[in-house]
Amino acid sequence: MRHSMEPEYLQRLNESQRKAVLHEGSPLLILAGAGSGKTRVITTKIAYLIDCLDVDPRSILAVTFTNKAAREMEQRVFSLTPLARGVMIRTFHSFGAWFLRRNAAQAGLVPGFSIYDDDDSLSLLSDLKTGKTKKELSPYQKAIARAKDAGLLPEDSAKQSRLPRFAEIYTEYQEKLRKTGNVDFGDLLMLPVEILRVNRDILERLCGRFSVILVDEYQDSNTIQFRLLKLLASRGAYIAVVGDDDQSIYSFRGAEVDNILSFPKSFPGTTLLRLEQNYRSTPEILKVASSVISNNSGRLGKTLWTELPSGKRGRLIFCEDQEEEALICAKLIREEPSLETAILYRTNAQSLPFETLFNRLRIPFRLVGALRFYEREEVKDLLAYLSLLVNPLDEVAFKRIVNKPARGIGKSTQEKILVKAREYNLDLPNAALETAKEGSSKTGDKIRSFVGLMEKFSSLVPKLPLYQLIKVVMEDSGLYDHYNSLDSITARQKIDNLEELISSASSYDAGLESLVRFLENSTLDRSSRQEDFGEDARVSLITMHNTKGLEFERVIITGLEEGTFPGWEGSSNENIEEERRLFYVSVTRAKQELYLISCRRRLRWGRFSSLHPSRFISEIEEGLLEVEGEATGEEEQYPLGMAVFHESYGAGIIVERISRGNDLAVKVRFESGRTAQIIPKYQKLERISWDD
Repeated sequence: MRHSMEPEYLQRLNESQRKAVLHEGSPLLILAGAGSGKTRVITTKIAYLIDCLDVDPRSILAVTFTNKAAREMEQRVFSLTPLARGVMIRTFHSFGAWFLRRNAAQAGLVPGFSIYDDDDSLSLLSDLKTGKTKKELSPYQKAIARAKDAGLLPEDSAKQSRLPRFAEIYTEYQEKLRKTGNVDFGDLLMLPVEILRVNRDILERLCGRFSVILVDEYQDSNTIQFRLLKLLASRGAYIAVVGDDDQSIYSFRGAEVDNILSFPKSFPGTTLLRLEQNYRSTPEILKVASSVISNNSGRLGKTLWTELPSGKRGRLIFCEDQEEEALICAKLIREEPSLETAILYRTNAQSLPFETLFNRLRIPFRLVGALRFYEREEVKDLLAYLSLLVNPLDEVAFKRIVNKPARGIGKSTQEKILVKAREYNLDLPNAALETAKEGSSKTGDKIRSFVGLMEKFSSLVPKLPLYQLIKVVMEDSGLYDHYNSLDSITARQKIDNLEELISSASSYDAGLESLVRFLENSTLDRSSRQEDFGEDARVSLITMHNTKGLEFERVIITGLEEGTFPGWEGSSNENIEEERRLFYVSVTRAKQELYLISCRRRLRWGRFSSLHPSRFISEIEEGLLEVEGEATGEEEQYPLGMAVFHESYGAGIIVERISRGNDLAVKVRFESGRTAQIIPKYQKLERISWDD
């Protein structure tokens, strides 16, 4: 029965939102642009279904991706209608757990099964006889989780991962997991999909329960979530999904942008509605976002607009390097300290110059979604090696790195060394050598190898510039290989942090005095108290990915250079399109002011590399930005005779410049004798001096 009186909550909607709420019948895809009120639409639609269409609340299933989003949706629905009790509002995984509790036997589970988190899964893997350490198995745990997100069984996953014996270890893990009668996080969706696929009675019963299925943030869905939705809607349920193809930025977590792009094909008869009115940003900011995202071919298309009054044009600032970049941000903050400001960067490693400068200038800030730079595990490890070089009595540093990476010097041996050092008033390397004379020859050899390594590092202190010394310590200690062996995403983050630490030492000379000063400065920066700033700080340091769902009065996007953003690993069209979506997300976080900063050069592994402005800058329509400074032209960046370094070919000299359409190509003669043509805009080419 339809009700003649229109609820007040419908009157608060704009025309597009209203169409989405009132829609009935066919599958519905709501393309909701950034800041367009998508949560209001989905919650109002639930209230409308109950209040005006007399839909039984128990027959409505609404799913989203985080517990926080589910709680917020639930609260907003209940605030709209008192009749909403019984609506199932859950995350995908929470729904899977609810389903398995009611169908445990069909899944081969014990009734009171436990759900293993990542640590539990890793512990289970380490119980298998794989011959690998827990640390070595961490990439396997993550790869198994990704395989389950993709709906891949062990026999299907051989090509899914390059890890040795992956399919075999995945199989053994599954067998062990089933014997426990428990599930891991991936099983919460894999098992329901399998049960619904083969058991018609359960499918009919579940589809009979839910006649309405609503999905929020659909652009973040993965393969197995898509399969679940297809099954739930296979008996005629009304399905409506809300999402933004331009904000699909989580492929590294398994999200499939094609799920939203192909929704009309997957669900025939789909009605597509667009929410394009933005309630967050000024027209000037939206034009910047739209001009860049329009370059993506993999999108359904929409153009954001707003009725908000005009504001300032965005500002594009070209500067020299990351030190000047941090100074520019500090200057902007001090000019208008009351504005809520977000400084965005592509990777967490880029936070160091901002942390260092803001600490020294006493600019209150908070680091969002990450540890402070000097608190990160890999940074503390490398600093511990350096600290032991300076002070051979440093027990904290010694205990941290004597067996990291693992070299067979266990805790009992370490304690013997510490006891001997205290009893005989020895420094730790000498106490270690004395301890090596006792016990097994195998342990003694490992101790002597470690001490020899530290002696080698010590001999290099007066000989190498500090950044080169730290690089040698990182490589020869095994830390680089240790962290690089982790899953690709974690490895990249940790190696980036190590690279940034090395770059931070580029201004220090060789010698013990320089090393001491470097450690002292890093300790002072590390010791700045978070509570000095507090959660009320108006400045947030945050990666672009972590800004999703947030908004700020002023946004400063840093690192807009080729190789930084987009990164060198993002050269494929698919990756570039996701990076472009990430730029779009970043820009649309800004409410009032937008700043873009591009460096002409940036320290990498302690050396300056000349950089090109990000391609996204050239995609911004002319006249939308005020421009300060100049980007170094390609001709100036790559003069004839310049020494360069290429990751694959090594060192060489530019012998010719060639115009390739709108791009500059350079011919480089490498030390190996090989000559190659390279387009620096798309391939990493570092400027070096032959002294390096």
